Amino acid sequence: MGDLTEEWATQVAEAELSGTLPRRWAHTQGVAKRAVEVSQVLGQDAGLLVAAATLHDVGYAPRLAVAGFHPLDGARFLRDEHGADERLTRLVANHSFALMEAEERGLRQELATEFPLLEDPLLVDALVYCDMTTTPDGGRTTAKERVAEILGRYGDDSVVGRFIRRAASEIFAAAGRLEVALAAQPR
Repeated sequence: MGDLTEEWATQVAEAELSGTLPRRWAHTQGVAKRAVEVSQVLGQDAGLLVAAATLHDVGYAPRLAVAGFHPLDGARFLRDEHGADERLTRLVANHSFALMEAEERGLRQELATEFPLLEDPLLVDALVYCDMTTTPDGGRTTAKERVAEILGRYGDDSVVGRFIRRAASEIFAAAGRLEVALAAQPR
């Protein structure tokens, strides 16, 4: 994946999110910016990270909300309407421990069967890091602050609240692993 895929991802995400969900579009742009900043740890998969970061929330677009679960709706849209790369669709489908949230929604088997987890821990961690260190408005934050913000926005007893509480330790661990990888990079 390269610059053309990243440009395509930006065009698709902007078309789907900027008009109907401007705050989600701001978050998406911030996540993509973080991906560019950390992509050096991924070598040849740098472009894939940036594309996945740019498209990770495209399933929130109202016209795409079929299942009502944005990772699944977004991955299906990318696969079915755009013939997107399988690794890209699997990253979008499973971003930020989506399988745990799918379980809360009764969609775990559907998500796991249709879009199996990607066996590339550093790439998966990098996408979690980018998403979970970006505010809803596209600014920088820490993973702990982001989890707290999500809990505050959705509430402890909501589907998202239950999921984020379960996933918090995994999110913090993924962010920590990526920070270690970044620190090990030559300057």
